[in-house]
Amino acid sequence: MNLLIVTACPNGMVTSVLTSRLLEAAAHRLGWSTAVEVHDPKAIGSPLTPAQIANADLVVVVKTGPLSLQRFVGKRVAQSTPSEALLDPEAFLRSAADTASELQQADEADAAHTSGKPKLVAITACPTGVAHTFMAAEALQQAAIRKGYDLQVETRGSVGARNVLEAQAIEEADVVLLAADIEVDVTRFAGKRVFRCGTGVALKQPDATLDRALEEGVVLAGGAAASASGEQKGEKTGVYKHLLTGVSYMLPMVVAGGLLIALSFVFGIEAFKEEGTLAAALMKIGGETAFQLMVPLLAGYIAYSIADRPGLAPGMIGGLLAGTLGAGFIGGIIAGFVAGYAAKAVSRWIPLPASIESLKPILIIPLLASLVTGLVMIYVVGTPVAKMLAGLTEFLDTMGTSNAILLGLLLGTMMCVDLGGPVNKAAYAFSVGLLASQSYAPMAATMAAGMVPPIGMGIATLIARRKFAQTEREAGKAALVLGCCFISEGAIPFAAKDPLRVIPASIAGGALTGALSMAFGAKLLAPHGGLFVLLIPNAINHALLYLAAILAGSLVTGVIYAVIKRPETQPLSVGATA
Repeated sequence: MNLLIVTACPNGMVTSVLTSRLLEAAAHRLGWSTAVEVHDPKAIGSPLTPAQIANADLVVVVKTGPLSLQRFVGKRVAQSTPSEALLDPEAFLRSAADTASELQQADEADAAHTSGKPKLVAITACPTGVAHTFMAAEALQQAAIRKGYDLQVETRGSVGARNVLEAQAIEEADVVLLAADIEVDVTRFAGKRVFRCGTGVALKQPDATLDRALEEGVVLAGGAAASASGEQKGEKTGVYKHLLTGVSYMLPMVVAGGLLIALSFVFGIEAFKEEGTLAAALMKIGGETAFQLMVPLLAGYIAYSIADRPGLAPGMIGGLLAGTLGAGFIGGIIAGFVAGYAAKAVSRWIPLPASIESLKPILIIPLLASLVTGLVMIYVVGTPVAKMLAGLTEFLDTMGTSNAILLGLLLGTMMCVDLGGPVNKAAYAFSVGLLASQSYAPMAATMAAGMVPPIGMGIATLIARRKFAQTEREAGKAALVLGCCFISEGAIPFAAKDPLRVIPASIAGGALTGALSMAFGAKLLAPHGGLFVLLIPNAINHALLYLAAILAGSLVTGVIYAVIKRPETQPLSVGATA
């Protein structure tokens, strides 16, 4: 049989790729020939050609959102969702072959909107834009299918915005759901009912999140807070959210700068000191330019999160002052908050005649907020924070083995407590900030420990296969890959189902890995990339010992969970893994 497999989950991430590969493998075991298309053309399998479609005997479409099937009209088509396809891929394909029906022109209206169906649009965004963004989108899409809701999701990940919401979709929506851990532009939603939550809530409780959005969404008035409840929550979590917004915009600069510095070390640790060489050029680009922009970007986008665009200029000015005064990332954080709240205060409390009100965002706010921020940084914050940062840096560089191990234990524990949640992100932001001060050991411990939970879950599914359902074993394979990429969220499906066992097992392994990394003196120049960073010469020192630390912690987590886990009696909900 000539089979076409089409998977269409948000941006071809995680579930979409996993589903396509498992179905393709199952088809090969059945002796069928296949062609695969992941709906994101940049993922795997190019878009199907007209010749492939013409020669197909069966088209299997696995999707979690609207997808045009116009090109398959006249072919035998079977449609389903990942949760059904992954239970037993071979049985699923046999059933699809038996139940598939010829797609008619009228059937192509699978995205038809009935008047009584609730319509929602959503945006998902997390600080790193790698995992939570897409997993939350997937979970919401599957929940919408289960509940019969019409949902379109825009993801704002590390590659930018995907599936951007069209003006018509926003206009027709009953409510806008903002599942974001960072600040996103909401001006296009003015006049619409808006509900805010974090990506973690949307991922773990997608059905309840959709219902709450329909019930609790409140009209957004020109950038005001989405709801009373949202405002109250914002007062408690706003500082953290503003900080993560700054970190998310700073992160690409840190990655680029760190890897360029590592590349300069390929020619020798001190080769960059020789003027005119390629090593010197790489160090100038990475260390003298990219790293100098880290703190201004951090401060600028913290201020942007607080005061929108008027806060950007004073924030960056304050961040650059923090760098020149030696206050580093701590000074940058302070500068960002000072600039943001100063800009917000000027905007709110300085009234101007209507005739010159338009000058406020481009003249009055930048001028006054920059003046306040600059004076505060120079006369109040700069010197004491610079001394504090210098002391912290000296402590980190000269601390004994026992202190290093304790710090590694703490960072490793924090990375595994909530798997991408606030505690995890706090440890990560702390370690990333230290890179600007040339303190690289905490970053190594943080990334190593963050890889442990998903790798450990994958190991557990391998050594105690009988305790896991088939879908859990498949999720374990995906977790192994995600763990190697430093995506801690790969362990979330297991933690959501069995938190009282998964979290302690993860903490045990992560704490061990963090401690070993610090004890070995591992130093990492790049804040992301997982094991793939090891392919870049000198990005990490003591590479073999670093790998040993990751392996040791992962084995501890895997073995502990394999021992304490109860045998599986019900299949894992694949929808939670998206």
